[in-house]
Amino acid sequence: MGSAELHFMKKIPTGAEASNVLVGELDFLHQPIVAFVRLSPAVLLSGMTEVPIPTRFLFVLLGPEGKAHQYHEIGRSMATIMTDEVFRDVAYEAKNEADLVAGIDEFLDQVTVLPPGEWDPSIRIEPPKNVPSQEKRKMPGALDDSASHSTLEKHSGPELQRTGRLFGGLTLDVKRKAPWFWSDFRDGLSLQCLASFLFLYCACMSPVITFGGLLGEATNGHISAMESLLGASMAGVVYSLFAGQPLTILGSTGPVLVFEKILYKFCKEYTLSYLSLRACIGLWTAFLCIVLVATDASCLVCYVTRFTEEAFASLICIIFIYEALEKLSCRYLHGEFQGPACGRDGPYTPDVFFWCCILFFATFALSSFLKKFKTSRYFPTGVRSTVSDFAVFLTIVIMVLLDFMVGIPSPKLHVPHTFKPTRDDRGWFISPIGPNPWWTVLAALVPALLCTILIFMDQQITAVIVNRKEHKLKKGCGYHLDLFMVAVMLGVCSVMGLPWFVAATVLSITHVNSLKVESDCSAPGEQPKFLGIREQRVTGLLIFVLMGCSVFFTSVLKFIPMPVLYGVFLYMGVSSLSGIQFFDRLKLFWMPAKHQPDFIYLRHVPLRKVHFFTVIQLICLVLLWTIKVSRAAIIFPMMVLALVFVRKAMDFCFSKRELSFLDDLMPERKKKLDDARNEAGEEEEVRLAGSSGLDISLGL
Repeated sequence: MGSAELHFMKKIPTGAEASNVLVGELDFLHQPIVAFVRLSPAVLLSGMTEVPIPTRFLFVLLGPEGKAHQYHEIGRSMATIMTDEVFRDVAYEAKNEADLVAGIDEFLDQVTVLPPGEWDPSIRIEPPKNVPSQEKRKMPGALDDSASHSTLEKHSGPELQRTGRLFGGLTLDVKRKAPWFWSDFRDGLSLQCLASFLFLYCACMSPVITFGGLLGEATNGHISAMESLLGASMAGVVYSLFAGQPLTILGSTGPVLVFEKILYKFCKEYTLSYLSLRACIGLWTAFLCIVLVATDASCLVCYVTRFTEEAFASLICIIFIYEALEKLSCRYLHGEFQGPACGRDGPYTPDVFFWCCILFFATFALSSFLKKFKTSRYFPTGVRSTVSDFAVFLTIVIMVLLDFMVGIPSPKLHVPHTFKPTRDDRGWFISPIGPNPWWTVLAALVPALLCTILIFMDQQITAVIVNRKEHKLKKGCGYHLDLFMVAVMLGVCSVMGLPWFVAATVLSITHVNSLKVESDCSAPGEQPKFLGIREQRVTGLLIFVLMGCSVFFTSVLKFIPMPVLYGVFLYMGVSSLSGIQFFDRLKLFWMPAKHQPDFIYLRHVPLRKVHFFTVIQLICLVLLWTIKVSRAAIIFPMMVLALVFVRKAMDFCFSKRELSFLDDLMPERKKKLDDARNEAGEEEEVRLAGSSGLDISLGL
């Protein structure tokens, strides 16, 4: 084969078979003869196809002279029919002529006809970006949209079934994930994983150090950036190695910071040892989380529907965007500039803020552009895919070089350069009692209950988002095992005086999005198909190992401008909003009906009900935001829990059928398949088993 044939061969999926359409004229024939042949097994007919692919079907049309154009058009029509997914199934399974005719009739019923005077045949119709599923056509009687659909889909699967035994769910999670353990490392040997690791390392470093700095200010240096780096590295490495869902990224949360401030203030007022009391609370929290694991409490996740999940995810994404913009802002107060982008003690250099704005928005714009470069018309597919995978890392490198060449002293990433506790009066082990009275060990149980709710809700809602069915995960998940590993590391961090870490929503969503796998083999002009997520442990492990070693890389990391990292935060927040149905429904408020997309819920739920559902979700989101940014942020997990009860109360406002479309975890294509199955009433599965060759002749 030549280079052109080899390149074309790469586009063809493994196991593909050919259909050959042959038409011609013969002077001795008085009427046309048609034969449709199915070969069993498929045969490699040399010289029949451009590339060596076995032939399964042959369509032969021979007729008398004088009608060559008609024969050619019939051949084109037959070739078009063979490209149809449903007719191909019919052709594989047909037993007689009637089956083939029925398949052709069904195809003609679904064909869209363009009048010859209404379009220009010389123009090319671009292929759609998202081809609708044809599964609905395969269901008998599934063409009637008026059929009922009243089954509300919830989280399902063996991982969320109560076992009735202590640690039964944890045991099943371990058994479920153990066979995949070594493949989790083999599957990580990919260029895409390297790109994801470099991107997420830069994205995780800044919030960990920033959180440590804020914690140092709130606790007078008892826990600061060094402790935050060590805690994140330890917890992340252990979690990546042994958790049930290693795609989840651990990070710090705002309510934890609020809790630390309140606890430190309380200890200061009553002259108690802050680190010792904190160790007691952490150990109690770890114990209570293990109790939840032992009693299969993670099964309660089945009550967290899309309503709660999307409200929580939307809030975290909006907070990421808001904080990225806030950290860049510079306020003019009392005759001087104040703000995180302006420095604290001066001197104030001209153009710094303006240059920071340029770096910030350029980082966001360039990251977005390079990420979409995969669908560009320029350069070969391999180059475009590599640029898209390394989009954020390339952006950071370009911006660092640009900042270095311009020479304006923008704020830089500050990483601790010595491995030791921030304060000299503390070590790496904290006594749970210390100088505190004995009763503080028991009193610590009360705040530990609140911390347990905080940890449980943050961890499990993020796990639900990562484990969405639309991500097509093949290795399963492990809610009980995830919570158990978080609990163990929470106890370890408590006795070492390190911050607590739990699943970070936006970082986890970004991690999943960076590991999406699409089909390499596609016909010319056809859009790549989403195949799933590259499930592995390597990226998370490398991120947190390198994070722990960052104290040795300060000579390199000190060149990274903070506005560049803030731009990465903005990119992560905006990109994580894609795929959230809530924002799709928000757009419908300003969209005329004729321009609305063909969402499945719009075909089955009245528009006013869709708007009503969206308004309720928006009100809940605003209330969550208000609590999150107020002094009452410590009760934020309780309010997230309250969303479950709000969703339950909505059963009185919406029918079960309406909620099954509006509040569902399934992607659109899967939903349409289930819609068809319910309308049909019964699924028919027919497999071709050892079919023999079929030769059907039709007279014209």
